[in-house]
Amino acid sequence: MRYELLGPLQVTNGQDRFTLSAPKMETLLALLLTSAGQSVTKDQLITELWGTRPPRRAAAAVHVYISQLRKFLVRAGDTERRAIATTPAGYLLRRGGAGLDVDDFQEAMRTGREHQHAGRHEQASRDFDRALALVRGPVLAGMAEGTALASFSTWVEEERLACLELLVDARTALGRHREMISLLSRLTAQYPLREAFYRQLMLVLYRSERQAEALQVYRSAQRVLRAELGLEPCRSLRRIHQAILTSDRHLDLPLAS
Repeated sequence: MRYELLGPLQVTNGQDRFTLSAPKMETLLALLLTSAGQSVTKDQLITELWGTRPPRRAAAAVHVYISQLRKFLVRAGDTERRAIATTPAGYLLRRGGAGLDVDDFQEAMRTGREHQHAGRHEQASRDFDRALALVRGPVLAGMAEGTALASFSTWVEEERLACLELLVDARTALGRHREMISLLSRLTAQYPLREAFYRQLMLVLYRSERQAEALQVYRSAQRVLRAELGLEPCRSLRRIHQAILTSDRHLDLPLAS
């Protein structure tokens, strides 16, 4: 079995793909999966399922959802009916040998960073590509009533954006500047307050002999940050702006030895 949380929640068994049609059951399974093998209390489950306004028979409803979820997991491959255990505090999901896409994502990020730090940019690029491919869409979209799953969803999005930054850095180090321009233009438009994407776009434009456009990106970032946050660009953004103005040789791609 394999659990997949990085997008619409699903369970696979190598051949078939299983999804839950009931949003409450999706939320329940997601919470058990993100609890890292720890028991989740009934009160926690109720809060995540209904927020601060649970129904009168919420505890009974949780019991019904757990029963239905156990049957769902049996169909998906939990033939020994061991995946969900009842504990004195609540419920615990035992993955056993089942895979989890979140683990694969974190492993790809870890090895990618190791390759990046060692200067193995081609290998790093492949690892970051592999990590990004695991994110199939919005995580737990519209499912979270409580804070636990909302926090998890926020963490995944932050890690995805960090992975995009690292991927751009790896490909830029390989001299693939021009192919990064389109991607970074979209990212700066989609995430206008994320200064790292402006910095990366300025660098690839400069290395593509488009200095004037690189400087225009800085002015655009400056306008957005002033209007939205009342702030000036961060130090790294100001530094690359000054370096471009002076054609600082440190911006050039190092020659292969």
